Amino acid sequence: MATLNVGNLGEYLREQRRQARLSLRQLADAAGVSNPYLSQIERGLRKPSADILQQLAKALRISAETLYVQAGILDERDRDEVETRAVILADPSINERQKQVLLQIYESFRKENALDTPDDADEETPSKTTD
Repeated sequence: MATLNVGNLGEYLREQRRQARLSLRQLADAAGVSNPYLSQIERGLRKPSADILQQLAKALRISAETLYVQAGILDERDRDEVETRAVILADPSINERQKQVLLQIYESFRKENALDTPDDADEETPSKTTD
């Protein structure tokens, strides 16, 4: 299973690098990793650490969380949250402070809804009594 994730990660990284119009060497230099190491990651032969993924994400100007999902570090179920965060962070029309405030509000709504889910089920149970 880890090999599958590493391969998917490598393919994803290669595609992101190509979309950014960076050579393997350019991305390796920008991320502070060796050219052979990055090549091994792209070919699915190495599984990078979260720190290396963060460096690669920064160099590619993409969300580190997106790479974490691709690498299997974050659960697939968190993909929607990760994608929402990535869209907010990538939006050039709002400044960094606004992005952080928006992310805090988003997270508070997610926590509130997660807490409400069990309570809603509890409230429905008494009303479903039969005579």
